[in-house]
Amino acid sequence: MTLPLQIVVETCCACPNQWDAWTVDGQYLYLRYRSGIGTVDAYGAPGPDGWTVPPDGRVARFEDDDDPPIDIGLDEFLHRTGLTLAPDAVVTT
Repeated sequence: MTLPLQIVVETCCACPNQWDAWTVDGQYLYLRYRSGIGTVDAYGAPGPDGWTVPPDGRVARFEDDDDPPIDIGLDEFLHRTGLTLAPDAVVTT
C-alpha cells in the first residue's frame, strides 16, 4: 500500500489492537495486531457484516517470531507494514 492514511480511528487498544483507517483516496483499511501477527486488509466499509473474506493480511502482514508483545502502538504498526500517515492525517483513539 503506497497511499498515505488520511483518517485512523483506534477501535480497540489492546489484545487485539485494531484501527479503522482510510487512505487519502478514500479506501477503507482494517488494521489489526493480535498474538504477534499484524494484518492490513482492504474492504468496502468498516464492520465485518459486508466483508466477503476474513481478514488475513492481503494488503500487508508481519509476524513476530519469539515472545510477541501483547500490544503495539500505531507508529510501530505503520512502520512494520510500510504504511504512512498523510501530513494532515486525523488520528483518534
